[in-house]
Amino acid sequence: MSLIITTMEQGLIYGILALGVYITYKILDFPDLTVDGSFPLGGAVGAALITKGMSPFLALLLAFLAGALAGMLTGLIHVKGKVRDLLAGIIMMTALWTVNLRIAGTSNVPLFSQKTIFKNDLIDRMFPGTLRNYATLALIFVIAVGAKLLLDLYLGTKSGFLLRAAGDNDKLVTSLAKDAGNVKIIGLAIANGLVALAGCVFCQEERVFEISMGTGAMVIGLASVIIGTSLFRKLSFLKTTTTVFFGAVIYKLCVGIAIKNFEPRDMKLITAVLFLVILLISTERKRKVKGNA
Repeated sequence: MSLIITTMEQGLIYGILALGVYITYKILDFPDLTVDGSFPLGGAVGAALITKGMSPFLALLLAFLAGALAGMLTGLIHVKGKVRDLLAGIIMMTALWTVNLRIAGTSNVPLFSQKTIFKNDLIDRMFPGTLRNYATLALIFVIAVGAKLLLDLYLGTKSGFLLRAAGDNDKLVTSLAKDAGNVKIIGLAIANGLVALAGCVFCQEERVFEISMGTGAMVIGLASVIIGTSLFRKLSFLKTTTTVFFGAVIYKLCVGIAIKNFEPRDMKLITAVLFLVILLISTERKRKVKGNA
């Protein structure tokens, strides 16, 4: 039961991260490595604000805005600076390492004695007794579903349709008298805002900020998107944003089971192998689809 609850908690957090990667990878077709920097950026902003006595709930909003700013800068480097998408992400990811250290003040910020969204008087009153064991999962679920619904609403707007068009056909956006570059910047801002939000929630859930917490975030997000969209693609009644969450939970469960049977130092190798297998399966299915067509 403990493994299931932990898997669900972290799976939903990574689901929020995967929503951001879904925007860049599936919608914009943009290999955005900013994710590895914006995830800990959210944690750094959250940790810095919480230790200064600010509301942990307000910290979530400010973390989202910080991530959105990072994504916007990546977009500006790519669109206005004419730098290739991959390189723009690498540049921003590298810069954010120092930015995160500056914001947090140190590479490690413990929050054990601080009030977080999971540890405060309100939560204690809402979840008395044994229900307290499920408080963290319930709150993460609410935040994750809220982020998903807001993204669904945005994608249904005119701006959301333009965002989808920018990834498929830049010329179509231009024919509508819109700047495709500006649409991409908006998309990158929203994507990295969601990633930073996930980082802030993760930091508060783990009750510590680590400068290296973003390492592999892009891989986790991509794996979640690929698993979700591949396994549940035939279930047309499910929105893609929903399948992304399922993919994140399944991925986290696979990693959790693997870790229980191997040593912790093998985690990175396990993650790399698992991601490779997911990519190979996805590529093989695409080939079969093309062959049938």
